[in-house]
Parts: sequence; structure tokens; C-alpha cells
Amino acid sequence: MNMFRALLSKLPSRDEAAAEAAKEREPQLTKPPGSLGRLEEISLWLSAWQGRHPPATDNVAVRVFAGNHGVVARGVSAYPAEVTTQMVENFEAGGAAINQLCAQAGAELQVIALSLDTPTADFTMKPAMNEEEFLDALVRGMAAVPKDADLLCVGEMGIGNTTSAAALCMGLFGGNSKDWTGPGTGITEHAFETKMKVVDDAVRHHAAHLVDGINALQCLGGRELAAIAGAIVSARLKRVPVLLDGFMAGAAAAALKSTSVDAIDHCLTAHVSAEPGHRLLLEKLTMSPLLNLNMRLGEASGATLAVNIVKAAAACHNDMATFVEANVSDKI
Repeated sequence: MNMFRALLSKLPSRDEAAAEAAKEREPQLTKPPGSLGRLEEISLWLSAWQGRHPPATDNVAVRVFAGNHGVVARGVSAYPAEVTTQMVENFEAGGAAINQLCAQAGAELQVIALSLDTPTADFTMKPAMNEEEFLDALVRGMAAVPKDADLLCVGEMGIGNTTSAAALCMGLFGGNSKDWTGPGTGITEHAFETKMKVVDDAVRHHAAHLVDGINALQCLGGRELAAIAGAIVSARLKRVPVLLDGFMAGAAAAALKSTSVDAIDHCLTAHVSAEPGHRLLLEKLTMSPLLNLNMRLGEASGATLAVNIVKAAAACHNDMATFVEANVSDKI
């Protein structure tokens, strides 16, 4: 774990030469300055973190990490743990929302199941993962990122993982369980009270050991959250910009940022989830989502939907004519 912390402290920075090339081209395009709004920021972001100009969006990788949580036994979810495995089978059969969104976006999907027969420990009593389990999940996430990807979308599947994300965020940022806990898959009022108590109990139990975001992720996270963190770091090393999905992906990213302040500078948040803790988390991270569609499905669905926006940004930046090329008069 100390080796991973050391890696976080020396991640590569953005490519300033590529960023400068994008900045120089943008004002030459046949439009008023700033008229494409955030699309202009996205094309610059792509170039800076891909380390090249013009940016590319041909190879988009979507990685969905699946894990099971021991805390589900405490009644925090509307669905039993076996649904995680069943949904992974549905992904593999092509029947889930993420399959349709990947097909529409021209993205390559891989689903990585992480020891589904061995749920994490009940984190109200002990760390969710021991060091070996935690590092294994990190490494699995790091290995899932292709070096030739132009863009990576990260998401998850795991019954009980909104409880994990709520506890992780509360452990990182404070507040109370009501701030961070939401309905997840649609629990009853009684189950919601149980869920908030579980979050409170977990954070209280581990409070003295939450030295940094990595410790918090080991104690309060899940295998899929740890794998997302590993994928985010691997993408940085391979110069692949990242689109974060919803609350769970955001919580994993927050653990990295809490350990090293610039660790997620190559990431954008694709959407704000209807899960209430996600909006608060984005405020803490000072990140602005690309979409707000009241989604809360997970499985990288929001991130994959936002791929179309990123592709549009790159297409406009790369393929629009300049004022000179179009023989259009620039500003006086």
C-alpha cells in the first residue's frame, strides 16, 4: 500500500505542449470565442491528458467492475447479493442498459467480476478488505486499462455498494449519515434507517484508522471501488483521460484525491446521480458534471452516455474549418 501511495505522489502531469496547441487552434475556428461552451474545455482536456494534438476518440474503453459486500446481510439493500452475479451474466449476454449504450457510443465494454463468491467483510466490525484483498482489487483495476485507449469510462455493479460509497464519503469528508445516504436500489423507510445506522457504525468503528483515502478505501470500500481506483491511476500512467460514472466511481476517485491532491486531474464527472450523496460529493471535489438526467443505474451508464458529448467536442475542434480555410472574416 505504501508503494501505491508513492505512485500517487509522482503521477505524470498533463502535456502542456499539447494543451497549448489546442488553445492556439480554438480561436481560429469559425465561431465566436467561447460559443461552444464546455465543448471547448473538453477538447483541451482531451489533448492535455492524451499528450497529443489533435485529440482522438476512436478507441473508447468502458470498464464495469463488479463486487459483493458483506454488509448486505444487515438489510441495507432492496435486492439480495446474488443479483450482482445475475447482472454480470446479463451484461455478458448483452441484455443490460450498458450494452445498448456502448453499442450506440461505439465503445468497447469489459465487465470484470471480482471474487463474487467471497463478499467483503461486514465493515461495521472489521475492514472491508484485508491488505492482500485490497491490493488484488487495485491491481485488477490497473490491468483492465488498455494502453491504446483514447478515453476510459469507469463504473460498477455491486448490491450494497451505495452503502459503501456513503460510508467512504462520510469517512473522508465528515458530516452525518443522512448527508451521504440515499435510496440505492429503492429501499423501504425502515431499511433506509438501517442503512444510515450501518454507515454511522462503520465510520465510527474505523475513525481512528482513516489516515488517508487509501486506508478509508480499504476499510469502507468494496472490491469494485478499489478496482475503479486502480483503473483511474493506470489510465493516468497510460495518458488516458477518464470519465467517472456516478456516486460509487466518484467515491473511489475521492479516496485517491484525499491521498494525493492532483490524482484525479485527468478525470471528468460524466453526470450527477440522483443518489443524493453524489451531489454533495461533487461539491467537495469541485467537479461539475456534464449531464444531469436523474440517472442512478450505475454500471458506467452515465459515463458511456457522456462519451457522445466528448466525441462531439473532439469532432468540432478537429474538423471545423478555420476562418482562413473557410474564407470567413474574423473579428474586427
